Amino acid sequence: MLERRAVVERLLRDRGGLCVIPGLGSCTWDVAACGDHPLNFHMWGAMGGTAMIGLGLALARPDRRVLVLTGDGDMLMGLGSLATIGVKRPANFAIVVLDNRHYGETGMQASHTAAGVDLVKIAEGCRFRISYAVGDMGEIDHVRDLLHTGEGPIFVQAQIAPNDPPRVLPTHDGHAIKQRFMQALN
Repeated sequence: MLERRAVVERLLRDRGGLCVIPGLGSCTWDVAACGDHPLNFHMWGAMGGTAMIGLGLALARPDRRVLVLTGDGDMLMGLGSLATIGVKRPANFAIVVLDNRHYGETGMQASHTAAGVDLVKIAEGCRFRISYAVGDMGEIDHVRDLLHTGEGPIFVQAQIAPNDPPRVLPTHDGHAIKQRFMQALN
């Protein structure tokens, strides 16, 4: 099993102009632990909507690479978004799901992926150009390369250990996050 913070740190190393939309909770804390960046658009309380926000950005700004970095709970809640993304097929868009097979925000109950729901097959069925699972740190550099050069939509399910690293909280000021992000885009 992969360690979530190590995966996120490696994915965001030398990120350049990559726009990152982290899902609520652990994903936001993991991105914040890698350092504050004006092209991080943190989601506070938008369970199930992270992928669609990323899609909107990818369609509005085809000149930018967009990464949605979210958990299995958020992705399971927003499964319908995969179909819309597959129809729109934005070449600049990727989703990486940090799948610990638990709902971390509500008490670590087993998620549907623990019961065998296969997010990779769902993404394949929704016409993602690239869709696969990773379970070894040696594969993360390839994923990082895909984020910058691969033709999307891309879906990667990272099989991570169900641990709870210390929380690193970015600002909760939604207006400030939005303003900073918009300035960084322009």
